[in-house]
This record gives sequence, C-alpha cells and structure tokens, in this order.
Amino acid sequence: MDRRELYKDKLQIDYFSESYIKFEEDFYRHSADGTPLTFIIDDILLSHKNYFKLNKEKSIDGRDHYFQFQVSLGRDNKNVRIFRYVGQSTKLKLC
Repeated sequence: MDRRELYKDKLQIDYFSESYIKFEEDFYRHSADGTPLTFIIDDILLSHKNYFKLNKEKSIDGRDHYFQFQVSLGRDNKNVRIFRYVGQSTKLKLC
C-alpha cells in the first residue's frame, strides 16, 4: 500500500476555511524562506503534533515561530483528524 492510499480521506486540509486562511496569512507574514505553504502541508499533517515550527533560520525576524492547531477527531469518522488553527507565537504553548 502506498502513502497516498494509506492516508486517503484521513488527512486533508480545508483550503477555504477561515482557519486555514488565517494560518496562511500568518505563515507568509513570518516566513522568509519562499517555500509555498502547500509544499509543507503534508509535513504538518503527518507530524502528529499540534503545532508547526518555522525555524529562526527561515523567518523574517530571525526568531522561531510556532503555529498552533487544535486537533480533534471527526464526528462521523474517528480516523479523520481535523486541524483548526489557533494562532502563532514565538514560544511553544502546550495545550
């Protein structure tokens, strides 16, 4: 079974949600890397963490930035994880 089949219908991003749009705006405001966000979405989804760290080497201000998510299971399908963007900080806040 390949990776695509393994995660089909389990890991998805709603690119049109207010949550994703806010995450996208915050990411591009702090990132100096130039890598499109869509190229790192899989890393975020597969990490099994509730945050994504933008390293200081890739940020505009030379500081680490943490983009935090609230992760919950789908109501109808417990195999689906739902990521809702909570906000950005220069310090990791464990929820």
